[in-house]
Amino acid sequence: MVAVREDTPDDYPAIREVHRRAFGGLAEATLVDRLRGAKKVVVSLVAVHQDRVVGHILFSPVTVADAPAGLRAVGLAPMSVLPEFQNRGIGSQLVHEGLETCKRQGEAVVVVLGHAAYYPRFGFVKAKECGLDNEYRAVDSFMVLELQKGALQRMRGLVKYAPEFRQVAG
Repeated sequence: MVAVREDTPDDYPAIREVHRRAFGGLAEATLVDRLRGAKKVVVSLVAVHQDRVVGHILFSPVTVADAPAGLRAVGLAPMSVLPEFQNRGIGSQLVHEGLETCKRQGEAVVVVLGHAAYYPRFGFVKAKECGLDNEYRAVDSFMVLELQKGALQRMRGLVKYAPEFRQVAG
């Protein structure tokens, strides 16, 4: 049985370890630390199995070039599960809970740069088909999900992630 809840400062070392082991490096763990330090975390959830953090998901603000003032958009990144707990539905549970939390908090859309075969099961569609582009020139792997009906009709153009993403990638 896995429970999903908001993270706490006590979870931070375990979250770093989840990302390090899931991605085989420190980039995602460093990104989480930098977003947290810059106060740019919108939603951060952990999956817990027998008092052990086994998964994590984070959402942070993104900007859209042509969007009405006040329209809130977030990016889902990163999301990971410890290798020995993968393929058990924990990632899906994190995504579902994260999206619901974003919706309750008033976010209008969520973008993700991720596996093109994974995220459509949650309702994500190719962002390009909705008139949205990204700074990483990804096409099939850049997707969007509308949380507020009609929000996608009111935005177009380049979606930019927080500068912390570029700092870690660069």
